[in-house]
Amino acid sequence: MLRSRKALAGLVILLVFVATALLAPVVFPGDPMHITATGSLPPSAEHLLGTTAKGQDVLALTAWGARSSLLVGFVAGAASTLIGVVVGLLAAYAGRTTDSLLSLLTNVFLLIPSLPLLVILAAFLPSGIGTVVVVLIITGWAGSARVLRSQALSIRGKDFVAAAVVTGERPSRIMFREILPNMASIVMSGLLACIIGAIGAQAGIEFLGLGDGSTVSWGTNLYWASNDGALLSGAWWVFVPSGACIALVALALALVNYAVDEITNPRLRTPARRRSATDPTPVTAAATGPGAVTETGAAGSTKGTAR
Repeated sequence: MLRSRKALAGLVILLVFVATALLAPVVFPGDPMHITATGSLPPSAEHLLGTTAKGQDVLALTAWGARSSLLVGFVAGAASTLIGVVVGLLAAYAGRTTDSLLSLLTNVFLLIPSLPLLVILAAFLPSGIGTVVVVLIITGWAGSARVLRSQALSIRGKDFVAAAVVTGERPSRIMFREILPNMASIVMSGLLACIIGAIGAQAGIEFLGLGDGSTVSWGTNLYWASNDGALLSGAWWVFVPSGACIALVALALALVNYAVDEITNPRLRTPARRRSATDPTPVTAAATGPGAVTETGAAGSTKGTAR
């Protein structure tokens, strides 16, 4: 996977943001919402990304915002994928009544518009990071469950699964030891897609004012930038960094996702460079080494012998 340029670029970008989130308390100690200078200062040597209308350092807010946004994205994405795996495998393997009930539940969550459901749940539940994670898990598992169920149904009819059933293996072992490993690429793609969706959904919820305004995240940074009229006043440095971070993280995860598909799907692999007519063949290249006899020389020596 590391041989893929897309995967390497995505991992490098992602590691930079993870390192930023981990080192934010070291590089920017104290409260990032503390007022440090005059409001609405443009980027300068003292404040590399300028200050907000209240006088807060935008770079500190952006670095600290990575902690909350990445934490919510990875936790909600992993939990949504885990629920989707369990529901999809159970529905595909159990079949009949269990499949019908789980498919009905999945269809209900897929038919409900996600944004209104996010807004309703976030509005009535207590504000906080935990609430945002729960809301994103509730609204994000159904898509993964539907895709994984379809894939599990196709694998269920394979000979190795029938052999495991005949040998008397437990259903849980068949699902998680026989079927699940053959869906690794789809599970990985679903996980990365859920993380991207969770980070974007969290930013959307908080931008609408339904998050906890006392926490620092990329979504709350955009919310306060909107409230302070940064766009109207032309203070682009207040809202561009957080928006660019969300876009870059989504790009990094999308590149890794595409690289996973490229490795697991032969049709997406980059074809090897075709050998041109002027390139020497391996036989010719080996024959032109030190002490080797070329075709012409061999032919000439044969003719000389015949004479």
